[in-house]
Amino acid sequence: MNPGDPVRRRDLLLIGAGTLLTSKSTFGARKIPRIGFMASGSRELSVNLLDAFRHGLDEFGWVQDRDLIVLDRWGDEHTDRLPNLARELIANGAEILVTLGTPVTLAARSVSATIPIVFVGVGDPVAVGIVNSLTQPGGNATGLSLSSRELITRRLRVLQELVPSMRRLAVIIRNDPGLEQTLLDIRSSSDRMGIKTVEFVAATGKALELAFLWLRSDRPDALYVASGPLGPSKRVEIVALAKQARIPVIYSFPAFTAAGGLMSLAPDENDLFRRAATYVDRILNGARPADLAVEEPTKFGLVVNLKTAGELGLSVPRSLLIHATEVIE
Repeated sequence: MNPGDPVRRRDLLLIGAGTLLTSKSTFGARKIPRIGFMASGSRELSVNLLDAFRHGLDEFGWVQDRDLIVLDRWGDEHTDRLPNLARELIANGAEILVTLGTPVTLAARSVSATIPIVFVGVGDPVAVGIVNSLTQPGGNATGLSLSSRELITRRLRVLQELVPSMRRLAVIIRNDPGLEQTLLDIRSSSDRMGIKTVEFVAATGKALELAFLWLRSDRPDALYVASGPLGPSKRVEIVALAKQARIPVIYSFPAFTAAGGLMSLAPDENDLFRRAATYVDRILNGARPADLAVEEPTKFGLVVNLKTAGELGLSVPRSLLIHATEVIE
């Protein structure tokens, strides 16, 4: 078609058809959406989770820097910074916030009650007031929970397999949001298995030291550290105290076994972040967080530290090693 020639109807139809073949980012010439990714830890230690999330977006056909942009911010273990990180992401145009853990999600909710939030790793989103219910979240947040009654029972069974005579279990937990529900779930699972629990809410370093002082004198059969992943220095402190007490321990996060802890059983966080991309894709395509049900973990990882087991004089049953996703030697 030469300059000045009239535009024919067939040409207009061809032009219109061609626009349907363009990428997601050119629908109606709309701007490229920005997704804010927030975590309380460091980028260096948790970048694999960001990578898993990006991989999940790739699977839905979202080409990064063409169809969308992911902005990431990290608290470096300073929870007081989290609200400002959320504000910074929103100021930089984030249309959806993806948050890791309960403190980060609560911080994001405190900043905005309208911007969609997709959370990963919230222990009990109903108990802490993030959603109204798992099936009908309401509000602006939904995502993937971390804890479940089934997971607590699984951890206790792993401990029982290592210590068949276990009848008394000590529980150490931080004063986190949802604490009461977590303790109720632990008691319920323990009661069904005929196990008595002694609980320590260790909100401070001094309380933690006193808890382990009691453990060394009273000698329960095993210990369940129900909080985490905490900061690197706190993880190292807890692992060291547990070794000094010479007591079998199961942790809620693999970061503890990487720091020398005995065992951990936890949801596969890489899998959770790949699944978080499903929520982002649906929200970008018009779904409301209020209508998207919260999902629970379906993939878990058991990590066993044989070096620590040897230091404690423990023999790890072959049945546990067979089911372990990682064995540290």
